[in-house]
Amino acid sequence: MNRALDYAKRLIASPSVTPATGAVFDEMEAMLAPLGFAVHRFTRGEGAPGSDEAPVENLFAIRHGPVGSKHLAFAGHLDVVPPGEGWASAPFEPEVRGELLYGRGAVDMKGAIACMVEAVAHVPDESGTISFIITGDEEGPALHGTRALIDYMRAENIQPDLCLVGEPTSVNRLGDMMKIGRRGSVNIWLEVEGTQGHVAYPHLADNPIPKLVAMLAELDALVLDEGTDWFQPSNLEITDMEVGNHAHNVIPAKAKARISIRFNDCHSGASLSEKVNAIAEKHGGTALPIVSGEPFLTPPGEFSGIIAAAVKAETGIEPEASTTGGTSDARFLRSVCPVIEFGLCNATMHKRDEAVAMADLDTLSRIYTAIAKAALTQD
Repeated sequence: MNRALDYAKRLIASPSVTPATGAVFDEMEAMLAPLGFAVHRFTRGEGAPGSDEAPVENLFAIRHGPVGSKHLAFAGHLDVVPPGEGWASAPFEPEVRGELLYGRGAVDMKGAIACMVEAVAHVPDESGTISFIITGDEEGPALHGTRALIDYMRAENIQPDLCLVGEPTSVNRLGDMMKIGRRGSVNIWLEVEGTQGHVAYPHLADNPIPKLVAMLAELDALVLDEGTDWFQPSNLEITDMEVGNHAHNVIPAKAKARISIRFNDCHSGASLSEKVNAIAEKHGGTALPIVSGEPFLTPPGEFSGIIAAAVKAETGIEPEASTTGGTSDARFLRSVCPVIEFGLCNATMHKRDEAVAMADLDTLSRIYTAIAKAALTQD
């Protein structure tokens, strides 16, 4: 009997809006312990609720194989985005309607984690070592989640050979896409100082808005690159402008803006920050960058071949190897070992009435089983 549906229901029924702690991790531990996994849980962050430093729970579980055997890590997150209003059923009360299971996290990504747990039940202990790297802080600031888990693994001298992240990568049908890399991300806050004054006496003031507009025009006109073999072109987007001037007859003292750059492996967060800072200074402004991830690529090879073979055996299709989309915790895990993302269809993730096809849960658990068996026995 495939228990993935039952596992998914149990996880969905444990509310876990980011940052997640508590009951959902109790469920995860209760699923893994009977399968022979040693489970370690810890919390990081000591700030107030709602702050970037709010407490985050993490779970690392491991089932050791023979000495010297391969080690495959399954990775993912139990936190979810807020459900919002207007659901047809309660978002944290899993409900089956027709062929679908509804609930927040059904595809992003409690459903995939349920499939991972079901999968390892069918992988013999002697096949090799399997671990779970599970955080409660992927949808949030991602400060005390997977990065803290990586610190823990390094302190314990735990080194996976390969890592599979269960993000919902499929687009039109289960199995049509896997992510072999992701673009990097940097957000940059821009500011121009001026001198406040009366609009009728502009010679006594210094309006920062034209300077900011000129700065943004130059940034918007940048062509960062034309893309690479595996990455689409980098793009820079203006995401916010702020003056905060409520008086019609006052020249403001300050103008602000924010840009976001998603970039490929032609760049680094530092190189783009330097480029933007030079343009900001040229127009009399400043730039404060925060790099949330660098680009990475796991080149097509044996690992992606194992995943493709498992997918084709179950679905009859070849998954496209892609680097599109946003960031994920794979941006951190790539420092540990080769990492690829593969999971459910992403059409309803973060949406009202998020749902997964129950047949896909069955299929994905079988795919994960085949991946694990093949990855642990590769030369």
